[in-house]
Amino acid sequence: MDIAGNIETIKKNLPKGVKLVAVSKTKPNPDILEAYYSGHKIFGENKVQDLVQKYEQLPKDIEWHFIGHPQTNKVKLIAPFVHLIHGVDSIKLLKVIDSEAKKNHREIACLLQFHIAEEDTKFGLTLNEAREILDNNEFKSLNNVVIAGVMGMATYTENSEQIRNEFKLLNTIFKALKNEYFSGVKSFTEISMGMSDDYQIAIEEGSTLIRVGSKIFGERNY
Repeated sequence: MDIAGNIETIKKNLPKGVKLVAVSKTKPNPDILEAYYSGHKIFGENKVQDLVQKYEQLPKDIEWHFIGHPQTNKVKLIAPFVHLIHGVDSIKLLKVIDSEAKKNHREIACLLQFHIAEEDTKFGLTLNEAREILDNNEFKSLNNVVIAGVMGMATYTENSEQIRNEFKLLNTIFKALKNEYFSGVKSFTEISMGMSDDYQIAIEEGSTLIRVGSKIFGERNY
């Protein structure tokens, strides 16, 4: 597997303003280091214990993204260093992240996760549920979380038109929230959508962060 070559191929076709998160979950440190030494610094993990272990063992200038749905009791383990948490879908989770960020004297950026797919197994909010969170006084009292944008996963399907429509929906949600809650907020910029099989469609529909694993590292190791 030519990890460095794969990263280079993906990056050279990325439009300006689109960042690549190399999804390193289940991958060993030597694979991550190969990507790192090719000049790539942004990696994504979806299990807290794996992320903590890799953070401790790998270079400290890596920008770690938590791309899963963190359990509230484990947020404290990643709060000292995590750059962005992609999968936030409740006021309860935001309050925990805020509290742990405060203990670490930092702000933690989060993305609100939306349910855009037709599959029931995927997590996520509806637009109205997001409005309920953002209108909530408890949310307004949080000082150490920054809502940096939105995240969503399309249905796992061969139907590219369906995938495109789901990504369009997430972009529409992003614009609605920007307009209603974040119009003057510089930090609300990210639309995290698109993975190995559908990131090209996601970019066409406005993605700013693509999460790519198998196209870089090969199939997952379990």
